[in-house]
Amino acid sequence: MRFALFTTNLSGGGAEKALAKIGSGLAQRGHEVAFIVCEDAGSYPPPAGCHFTALSARAGHGWLGKRRLAWKLARVLRKRKHDLLVSTLPFADEIAALSRAPRLVCRIANTLSAEIARLPDDKGRRRKDRYRTLYGARPLVAVSRGVADDLHTSFGIGTGNIRVIGNPFDFAAIRTLAAEPCPLRPDEPYILHVGRYAAQKRHDLLLAAFAGVDMPHRLVLLTPPDARLAALVAQHGLDRRVTIADFQANPYPWMAGAELLVLCSDHEGLPNVLIEALACGTRVVSTDCPSGPSEILSGELAQWLVPCNDVGALAQAMRSALNSPKPAPTAVTAVLAPYDAERALDAWEILAKTS
Repeated sequence: MRFALFTTNLSGGGAEKALAKIGSGLAQRGHEVAFIVCEDAGSYPPPAGCHFTALSARAGHGWLGKRRLAWKLARVLRKRKHDLLVSTLPFADEIAALSRAPRLVCRIANTLSAEIARLPDDKGRRRKDRYRTLYGARPLVAVSRGVADDLHTSFGIGTGNIRVIGNPFDFAAIRTLAAEPCPLRPDEPYILHVGRYAAQKRHDLLLAAFAGVDMPHRLVLLTPPDARLAALVAQHGLDRRVTIADFQANPYPWMAGAELLVLCSDHEGLPNVLIEALACGTRVVSTDCPSGPSEILSGELAQWLVPCNDVGALAQAMRSALNSPKPAPTAVTAVLAPYDAERALDAWEILAKTS
């Protein structure tokens, strides 16, 4: 079969990373995969085995820029016929819709109502209307059950238009990469956070909680340096206890070496880092944000879910986790089973055949 996968760029975000894994996984199965981005920018290399196309060196986000990109996308797709076009992230979804390409499915990787809730009222209403127009009558794939439920309850999208396909994870490959040398990793015990500096990720909450954790650990942030983040670290008096280690193309040795990985977001879609850290045998603590953490941390691992925006609860969970054994392999195996790459790739093949 022939797949076309489309997103904004190959930046360090989880949505782009997951789409690249879908592309390389489908290519490994012998399918023809075109991986198309709006702009030739980002931290990840093009996915192996895919025909890579960048529509522009730098994408324009205005009215005219979007239509230029849509015209370029339509031209590329006319030359490379597809059985299924999968777009992800709202900007790319809008371009794909403007291109009028057939057999388009939008892959929703975040809890959109939570994103809108962070906006001022007028802007939030406009964003909600925009999403209803863009997604209301279109086939959608949600990365988690929570995202699917949100699309139905918050935007009135029929459940028949939504399928749930989780992100694909090659756990054997993750463990192999986790064993690679990592000379920059601290020798001292450390707590890890992986995520770009953005309001959604709540570095402010993490730093406040870490300041209250009376443990001899360093906090390592895998995110590019940012003056605002450095100022926040200084504000908490943590300059000597926090390392901003930049984006890492291979974060798995950092995960495997950490005593604890913390996710403290206000909202997600399906947080890859929780699944990846568990695959590396690492303890995890997470806010019970919409959506994904409560679907991943089930059974005995549910004890490591804490309310959003609660510094005290997050600090207490971090202390408790650091004083507890690492998660039992049997519990981890059960939790990870639904996210095996083969299961997700099977679902994409079925969707291509039935669209």
